Amino acid sequence: MDIERINENTVKFYISYLDIEERGFDREEIWYNRERSEELFWEMMDEIHHEEEFVPEGPLWIQVQAMEKGLEVLVTKAQLSKDGQRFELPIPEDKLKDFPINEQIEEFLDEHFQTRPLQENDDDLLEFMVSFKDFEDVISLSKRNGLDKLKTKLFSYNNKYYLYVEFIDELFEEEDIDNILSILLEYGEESTYTVHRLEEYGNTVIDRNVFEKINEYFK
Repeated sequence: MDIERINENTVKFYISYLDIEERGFDREEIWYNRERSEELFWEMMDEIHHEEEFVPEGPLWIQVQAMEKGLEVLVTKAQLSKDGQRFELPIPEDKLKDFPINEQIEEFLDEHFQTRPLQENDDDLLEFMVSFKDFEDVISLSKRNGLDKLKTKLFSYNNKYYLYVEFIDELFEEEDIDNILSILLEYGEESTYTVHRLEEYGNTVIDRNVFEKINEYFK
């Protein structure tokens, strides 16, 4: 997959049909199977996030051009206008010209995707998702101290493991959260996947108290 960073809010990438098939997706299903299309899209965005440090947070506008041997995709993070009333697209006009939208693909990517590596909601809850290439890294992490108050879930998806972590604001000071995040990232990498996506498309390995249960089986 070839990636071009347009600016801090926009990235363009090209992926061939051969690359798509090597990732385990059928060329036809990406047009007609919404779930598989979104799965491919987020897999590509996760790769872009790590290579270009492009975090797909907030509403996204996606434009797709179907080419003879692959797909060219332009992804832009929307920005609020100065009056805070509407979203604007910070894309240079010369980058938008001659970039037609394929209606079939637009149909399954026309929603506003909401993802943040660390986000806060109305319940004073902070959430974080970490990906691991190897289960041994999760086991090693489980041996560290100070993680017992975290609410956790462990998922597997696309040959990786994903640890979902919740911080209850009243139990942790900001400094504590920073220290814990530093520990987590010693063993894994932050992921843009949401817990809802992994619950829908991934496999739940441990549904709660991940560290406690791992330490029970791997002493």
